[in-house]
Amino acid sequence: MLENLKKLYKFSNSWTGTVVIVLFVIFFIAQAFRIPSGSMKDSLLVGDHLFAKKFAYGISMPHIPFLEVSIMPWSDKLRLFDGDTPKRGDIVIFRYPGNIKQHFVKRCVALPGDELFVAEKNLFVHFKEGDEWIKEHYKNFNIAQLDGKLWVQNPYMKAHPGIHHDDKIINNGRYPLQLFYFNPIKVEKDHYFMMGDNRDHSNDSRFWGSVPYDNIEGTPWFIYFSIDKNWEIRWDRIGKTPTDLEASPYLDKAREERIRTDKDYHGIS
Repeated sequence: MLENLKKLYKFSNSWTGTVVIVLFVIFFIAQAFRIPSGSMKDSLLVGDHLFAKKFAYGISMPHIPFLEVSIMPWSDKLRLFDGDTPKRGDIVIFRYPGNIKQHFVKRCVALPGDELFVAEKNLFVHFKEGDEWIKEHYKNFNIAQLDGKLWVQNPYMKAHPGIHHDDKIINNGRYPLQLFYFNPIKVEKDHYFMMGDNRDHSNDSRFWGSVPYDNIEGTPWFIYFSIDKNWEIRWDRIGKTPTDLEASPYLDKAREERIRTDKDYHGIS
């Protein structure tokens, strides 16, 4: 045993060993990502650099960093092993169905079998567990009745206060209708409906559909670096998890930064 440990230690100190260990970590444990757009404000900000927990939802197919080339280029599989699946309210990192080389970060708002629609910007979800389950678990929420079913209005805003709407975005014909109205759908098997917390500025499942389980890569773990548009380091965000950042001091600062910097921003990202 001691001899094997010595060999392992020697290997880990070689260039080959270092590369193998680094790739193993990136492929299966943690990978660095940068938040490039404002679709998850106020929960995650542009310039947040974070480590993703790669093993949170099983093991996705490893891809060579930056090149985004699969280690098995002869296969079109995006997953090596199945594991846990996203839960409602999870922030999820996934490969965009329209271009699997591009990663998106959004919040999971509906599971396979759930139904949902959007009316006047408000998200309504009928959970697959049924009306009695909804009555038991969402007693303090606004609940609508439509087509003989109960629908919970904005079921995630209380638990995740970073979710918000932009009062500047109104239904005047200038903006995509999906921001205001989205017809009822049922999420298909092995798919997950994703929306950004910055609801009126998010390119998400309202526009291109739900995300297959195979596309899901992981979930944000913690922020290791953060810098704003003025190249000032956000020291208070470093080392924090997404759950930490939902606490008032961090959320208030994120909201202040958004209001200060996005006065004239009307895009979707």
